[in-house]
Amino acid sequence: MAFNKVILVGNLTADPELKQTQTGISVTSFTVAVSRPFSKNAAEGQPQADFINVVAWRNTAEFVTKYFTKGRSILICGRLQTRSWTDQNGQKRYATEVVADEAQFIDRKPEGAAAAGTAAPAPYGASPKDVAFEEMSADDDLPF
Repeated sequence: MAFNKVILVGNLTADPELKQTQTGISVTSFTVAVSRPFSKNAAEGQPQADFINVVAWRNTAEFVTKYFTKGRSILICGRLQTRSWTDQNGQKRYATEVVADEAQFIDRKPEGAAAAGTAAPAPYGASPKDVAFEEMSADDDLPF
């Protein structure tokens, strides 16, 4: 049995840029800084982080580039992938990255963020007062 699942929570190190493949498929690559647990071996008071490369395709790529910016917290669910190629000098190169299947908010929209014409989805963990609800008719219409 094989299982390849990665879950990351961290902060974007730069604004993600949306690109298109030659066939018109949306793609973005970005780096997520993920804090390491504090250890006694770490330098006094210095937090440590790993910088994880992530690639997102299609709707996930469009979502990330539309709603996330440098420094913003993000939750990524995906799979680990390693690829290789030969560079211009004939050297074999390798890259290990997370291919994002899902991206989610883990914080609220930053204060003072301008509306970009459409409202962002409610952040994960938003309180009910921040979410619009639709008024329901009488309980007589319910099927149970």
